[in-house]
Amino acid sequence: MKFIQTIGHFGLFSGQVLKRVVTLKFPLRAMIAQTDMTTRRCLLPVVAVVFPFGMVISLQGLQIFSLFGAERMLASLASVAIIRELAPVLASVLVAAQGGSSNAAELGAMRIEEELDATEVMAVDSMSYHVTPRVVALIIATPLLNIIGTMAGLAGSFVTAVFFKNENAGVFLTELGSHTTSFDLWAAFIKTTLFGLIIGLVSCYLGYNAKGGAEGVGRAVNNTVVYSVLVFIAVNYFLTSALFGMVA
Repeated sequence: MKFIQTIGHFGLFSGQVLKRVVTLKFPLRAMIAQTDMTTRRCLLPVVAVVFPFGMVISLQGLQIFSLFGAERMLASLASVAIIRELAPVLASVLVAAQGGSSNAAELGAMRIEEELDATEVMAVDSMSYHVTPRVVALIIATPLLNIIGTMAGLAGSFVTAVFFKNENAGVFLTELGSHTTSFDLWAAFIKTTLFGLIIGLVSCYLGYNAKGGAEGVGRAVNNTVVYSVLVFIAVNYFLTSALFGMVA
């Protein structure tokens, strides 16, 4: 019963936030500041993680393709894997670890120190002022970071193939887009936008409803990463099946 109650509470919370997003009832300046902070905070981790993954894809892919004399297909494998799955998932995980946990910590501290209650006493809507800008910021920042992560992953794959394994750079660049389309890019955008929404709602919900002092804030931060990653990875399966199943 407690689990069902929590799900219902989260649904009501999400509905209130989305209503404010649709009606634009949130301070634009706060949203821009949150987007800038989240993007800058997550930029280096995204590049530092996705770039080596792109290198590994080239390294492992060449070992398989060389058995069949199909090394030229490496770029197609890298582009499909990185654009469709690798960059969106890894970028979103890092956004949850950096941006989501930051939201939970800040809102949790504000709840524990009664700053949110003080905001309500001053007749200021805390959901509009403190929560909604953070959710919108993650909706915007996650696709942007995915674009950067995709470029980093493809660059890592290129570096390994061309500079370390002496593959032809022209062939690699030519084959890079042979099996990817604009739909792949749109699908990645849709997925990361939804992932950003999930991370934003989960992190803000847990931080906004934190209780139990510093221990409760820490628990909210930890649960933010665990819950949001579990949810959007599960959603990723159904999104991938729906989006690319239509193409197939």
